[in-house]
Amino acid sequence: MNVMEFFQLSTGRWQSQRTTHHLAFKRAEAGGSEIQVEALAADHPKIVEICQLHEVDPKRAIGGAFVSWHGAMGWDKDDENHEGTTVFALIPDTEQPQQGTLLRERGYAEIVPVAGQYHMDDEDALVLTTEYETMSSIERFWFPSPNLRMRTSTVKRFGGFATATFCTESRLQDAPEGAASQENANSSNLPTDTLKTAAQPAKYVSFFGW
Repeated sequence: MNVMEFFQLSTGRWQSQRTTHHLAFKRAEAGGSEIQVEALAADHPKIVEICQLHEVDPKRAIGGAFVSWHGAMGWDKDDENHEGTTVFALIPDTEQPQQGTLLRERGYAEIVPVAGQYHMDDEDALVLTTEYETMSSIERFWFPSPNLRMRTSTVKRFGGFATATFCTESRLQDAPEGAASQENANSSNLPTDTLKTAAQPAKYVSFFGW
């Protein structure tokens, strides 16, 4: 699997359950979210725009994704808001196309454009490493099956705090119009709709965006 095939397989609507371990406090926090992913072609205006934002030649991009998310974590305060959208553009290395740079319009840690280094490992998993001004993260995404995606991440803050997270994400199936009465009984057999339009901002806390 190459990196664009990974994003194409990720297209659709997902329900995520996550557990984050706050190592300094020796406590775990549970949470959940809904994620929508749309794979974008290399010539999509959003891909061109994010390349220009990073001063990278858009012709080097092979595509990317638009992601929106919304959810909540167990320790949230009443005014906390875990929602947003982001765009990724993939810039592969010339000599090693299974690795490269992933450009983003914004990061979670700092709300500024950010770039991470990605590679596809020998087990068809996507590994992303991102260095921020105040922290660093390593994330690994993989598919045990087409409708189940897993994610692990480790975040280290320069002050010494660290968190480790495990996510299980299940693809949500959408029923055709007029089939509401059969939706619950037959949802596992229904096709997944590709995200057609940009979703509204949502909430989530992944450094990768979902």
